[in-house]
Amino acid sequence: MDESALLGTPRAGTLRAMPPRANNLDMKLRLTVIAATLLLSAAFASAQAPRGTLVNEEAIRVSPATDAAKLGEAGRGHELVILDTSRDWAHVEAIIREPKKNADEDDPESEGKTITGWVQGKALVTNTTPNGDQIVFGEAADSEDQASRRRGRRDAAQDAMRLYYRVYDLFPTSPLASEGLYRAADIRWQIERSDVMTRPSARERDAYMRGQIDEEWMKLVIKKFPGTKWADLAAFHLIENKLCGDWQGASKCPEKEADIYEKYVKEHEQSPAAAEALYDAAWRYSALIEIYKTEANQKKSEESKNHALTLAQKVVAQYGQSDWALRAQRLIFYIQQGVPTYGNAAE
Repeated sequence: MDESALLGTPRAGTLRAMPPRANNLDMKLRLTVIAATLLLSAAFASAQAPRGTLVNEEAIRVSPATDAAKLGEAGRGHELVILDTSRDWAHVEAIIREPKKNADEDDPESEGKTITGWVQGKALVTNTTPNGDQIVFGEAADSEDQASRRRGRRDAAQDAMRLYYRVYDLFPTSPLASEGLYRAADIRWQIERSDVMTRPSARERDAYMRGQIDEEWMKLVIKKFPGTKWADLAAFHLIENKLCGDWQGASKCPEKEADIYEKYVKEHEQSPAAAEALYDAAWRYSALIEIYKTEANQKKSEESKNHALTLAQKVVAQYGQSDWALRAQRLIFYIQQGVPTYGNAAE
């Protein structure tokens, strides 16, 4: 018998066998690498999968059949990841609710909600659907119209907000993407503003003491579409979080706010909101005419009168027959006639 076999010494040119423990470690390492690779592959596949949304509500079912068990509902504008298709059905991962940021841990809706199942494809628009951006935008506009009606469809405003956002999300190179993102941000802003203004803190004088409207989507418009009218309009919305809740008859708030509006006009001369901002500044200076009188500061009262007239005349000269120009014309008349525009005398 070969002596090397007895001693466990490999012959020249042969491979040494790995000790049992090393084999186990090597196997665990390989399994870990394989598992990580599979996870990355799945994530990559999901990222590359077609995405879409519904322009009408559809039931999510366990299998592609109308009599199959119902898992939930996918409403207009919810994001859908298309996993598979079968004739007139699509197997989707429906993101019904996005997770909330900085939410209360006890809030049951703070976590996201996703349902995986089958939906009928009749109302499904994907990011490869011809004219898909126009279809989704059109449904968003119709939903927004429904929301404005007294007996419009329930939750139509939320539908419109999601659908407008999907135009930007699914069709980022579309000519409608910037407007879609702005309109989504605007609806969200109005919904949150309505809530903020019903709180007792809405009457606080200083802005930092009252509830703030979430600025995330407006700032996204500014970031993604700088230099556009939609970015200008988004920046105008952001001013609202800087305004006082109640001036309480003091000059501090209208002084600050007038400066903010004047600065906005200087930085956004081509903004569709420039005329409104200029009028807002003029009106605040007109209010200061009376406020400074109560503070026994006649000099600043006169300065405010002159500044208010200058700004109001600028609105008239630059914005023709617009509503803001006509309102500025009325403001000029009030100031020249000595009619107070703020305080008990104006009510």
